[in-house]
Amino acid sequence: MLTRAAGMAAAFVAGLALVVAAVLVVRHLTEPSEPELPVIPDTRRPVLEAAVRGACSPLSVPLLAAQIDAESGWRPDADSGHAQGISQFSPVTWKEWGKDGNGDGKADVWEPRDAIPSQARYMCHLYDVVKAVPGSGTRLGSTRLALAAYNAGPNAVLRARGIPKILETQEYVDKILTDLLPKYEESEERYQRSEAKHRRTDRASAAPSAPSSPSPSTDPSATASGVSPSATRQP
Repeated sequence: MLTRAAGMAAAFVAGLALVVAAVLVVRHLTEPSEPELPVIPDTRRPVLEAAVRGACSPLSVPLLAAQIDAESGWRPDADSGHAQGISQFSPVTWKEWGKDGNGDGKADVWEPRDAIPSQARYMCHLYDVVKAVPGSGTRLGSTRLALAAYNAGPNAVLRARGIPKILETQEYVDKILTDLLPKYEESEERYQRSEAKHRRTDRASAAPSAPSSPSPSTDPSATASGVSPSATRQP
């Protein structure tokens, strides 16, 4: 009888465990999770941040990252046939705007450390070019026009007095500003929060601990000289 009762108890516990596990699985599947976001590759972050620091104010890390994503998907070997490298410069544009960024003495369109700073400088130039175009009076408007000029060429934007009626250019601008830029902005916020948390943890672990003060003697018979009576007591 005892064995049967023990078996029924074990079966009940096992059944209860299955129910709990099922509830947890359902909760995990139904709870909203953070959306998967694009991230700046670790190998590209230093040069990207440095390029933005030395560039014009409209440029930001998320904007330049979104543009690179749209241009090449972060592939330094990307070649569309008329544009090359991670920043997709045409040979003519690279000849004018490509600069040595990594200090090896040559400007190489296939080298991200050369191409990304050159891209930032060229974008700043395009921001200046489109100032004369209607719609450039706001940050968003000037950014739309500068991106269009990067894709179609500044002359096309100047002739059109706005974003030219080129489907590729229109889709390029919309993809960056409507799709990629908001994602990279959120991704960058997460990255900065994580970095701040790591810095706080590092500071806390590196902080010296306060020296502990010696506890006062609790022996009421201690002498004023601080010598314990046990040290002078005769046997």
